[in-house]
Amino acid sequence: MTSVFHYEDFDIPDECRALRDEVRAFLAEASASWSGWDTGHSWTRFDRAFSREVGRRRWIGMTWPRAYGGHERTVFERYVVIEEMLAAGAPVGSHWVGDRQSGPLLLRVGTEEQRRRFLPLIASGEASFCIGLSEPDAGSDLAGLRSRATRVDGGWRLNGRKIWTTYAQHCEFMIGLFRTGGSAETEKHRGLSQFLIDLRSSGIEVRPIRDMTGEFHFNEIVFDDVFVPSNQLVGTEGEGWGQANAELAFERSGPDRYLSSFPLLPLALDSVRATGGPDRLAARRIGETVADLAVLRTMSVSILGMLSAGKMPSQEAALTKQLGTTFEQRIPELLRELVEVGQVAIPGDRQGEMLNFLLQSVPTYSLRGGTREIMRGIIARGLGLR
Repeated sequence: MTSVFHYEDFDIPDECRALRDEVRAFLAEASASWSGWDTGHSWTRFDRAFSREVGRRRWIGMTWPRAYGGHERTVFERYVVIEEMLAAGAPVGSHWVGDRQSGPLLLRVGTEEQRRRFLPLIASGEASFCIGLSEPDAGSDLAGLRSRATRVDGGWRLNGRKIWTTYAQHCEFMIGLFRTGGSAETEKHRGLSQFLIDLRSSGIEVRPIRDMTGEFHFNEIVFDDVFVPSNQLVGTEGEGWGQANAELAFERSGPDRYLSSFPLLPLALDSVRATGGPDRLAARRIGETVADLAVLRTMSVSILGMLSAGKMPSQEAALTKQLGTTFEQRIPELLRELVEVGQVAIPGDRQGEMLNFLLQSVPTYSLRGGTREIMRGIIARGLGLR
């Protein structure tokens, strides 16, 4: 049987080993002061000073042209840096969206003015971006969004609301999707456009939302007649739906879709070794988890290679995101079960904090970047089932 999902054969070159060693050495020193709560946040923790240091080391915008503040490294070198940051639970939230999504979007469809103005700010760690997609009445049904941009003299006026926007309260800029034509009822996928929005503009209200961990990661943003200059339209008017979906392929296929809870796995392995080795059931569960990790990494690297070759593996990215989310939600539960049966001992407060935080936060993993239902719909289309 021929699969409709096609994963091409790519691997991380041996030449990246020196870079990996360099990043690991940096993180070993930086992580000495991190609490378990800090490490559990991983790429959702916002630390501007850390991002500036990462930018100083030229690890943001690594593949971008030097003319825009980039460093013209390979996509695989960038992957190595990301992989090590996630494995260590590094606080990369300040530059994460800009490096992963907003920057590549501007490189692909942005104007020369936009690239020269904004990309160096991202690469240096000096500016943070967020993504304005979901709305209170248009989350999974994103094409039904109602926030509208109306053309006026010199630009556009934005009105509406966005929700579940990560760290908007700390970010300077947003790339938001707004309706510039048609209606949500009759022309859902048409007439959508993207705008680069200065969140310090008059008429914007950011309302933090407390989550079950007691923190404020998400926000609702209200746009009340917000003016955006015409030169901050991103890409082509009316083509925002295709642009946003291409952008999501970068979000759905990276290692952050299966490594968010990874720091717990080495903890489990170290604890099992210290207690004389696992019993048969624990050994099988841990072995299955490590095997799944290897498969997900192979899938993720394959999508990286295809994206770098100019292909758009949307179905493969959705499948990887679906499997990756299930995997990273399973790790905290696995560790909890091993603790309960005495196979793993939590050695200190730092590790206990990490486990407690992740047990509370992993339910959200299946929501960000597209729900399970949305991913299954994309996969079903790839299989010709809908």
